[in-house]
Amino acid sequence: MSTKVPQNQEDQEIDLVQISKKIGNFFERLNRSIFSSIQFFLRNWIIVLVLIVTGFAIGWYLDTARKSYSNEIIVEPNFESVDYLYSKIDLLQSKVISHDTVFLKNVVGIKRPKLIKRIQIRPIVEAYKFVENKERNFQLLELMAENGDINKILVDTITSKNYRYHTISFTTNEIGNDTDFAVPILNFLNNSEYFNTVQKIELKNLQAHIVQNDSIIKQINNVLSNFSNVAKGAQNDKLVYYNENTQLNDLIKTKQYLIDDQGKNRLKLISYEKTIKEISSTINVESKKSINSKLKFYLPLLFILFFVLLNSFKAFYKKQLLLEEKEKNN
Repeated sequence: MSTKVPQNQEDQEIDLVQISKKIGNFFERLNRSIFSSIQFFLRNWIIVLVLIVTGFAIGWYLDTARKSYSNEIIVEPNFESVDYLYSKIDLLQSKVISHDTVFLKNVVGIKRPKLIKRIQIRPIVEAYKFVENKERNFQLLELMAENGDINKILVDTITSKNYRYHTISFTTNEIGNDTDFAVPILNFLNNSEYFNTVQKIELKNLQAHIVQNDSIIKQINNVLSNFSNVAKGAQNDKLVYYNENTQLNDLIKTKQYLIDDQGKNRLKLISYEKTIKEISSTINVESKKSINSKLKFYLPLLFILFFVLLNSFKAFYKKQLLLEEKEKNN
């Protein structure tokens, strides 16, 4: 046992020496590589400068010529037309991908269809409004959240279609106005014989409902007015007796409910003008995503990288060629 301990210590010392040598060799190679790189750029500084200037100039030109603009339309689909809306946007996207400019121009009515590069739709997530006073929706989210991420569930296709507002976004290569893109797209979405019929019926029903509510509110006001007149001429004991044997509080609550309902109905009148109602639109916002407007910085780096790789390949080829000649001579 005693004879093995010194041997192990010597082996450990040898290992530490070898590790330290390897570390030293690594930093030495690193220093040589850095020094070689500095020498390389000093020898070729004119070429590097030309590449930087050329790359910046070409990148600046491409950034100017390849501008991209994002456009967004916030819409509210009415009369349970969410699935219809999403299917129509998918159809438009397929036509954009397949470059079917005839369909986009003649059927949809887009004046410059070649400028559209992408069109898509996504919901505006309103989780609180989705579950507000809706016990079923809350229970549904609670059940689904047990088996997955709640954030993914909120933007899931099935869940997202229940939100009130949705954003239609499309990308163009040039600046346009509403009549170039947004108006034709909205007209195409609202060009449905079935939903146009539903829209007219729903609008009439809503108008009739508003008239009926106004009539009921008027009747309640008459009842309350009559009660007020009776109360003024009655004695206090009779007033208490009358109040205890009527549903006056329920009548007042009903009136308040009808007033709130009328406010919502009058707002619905605005939305019910169209099946796909435009809420707002934002157009011609210059896109800064991806490499848009950044080529003037990326191209010089790309040119220099290509130049370095080319010289490295030349050096490698010459080295291998010399080795091959030496082998032949031997």
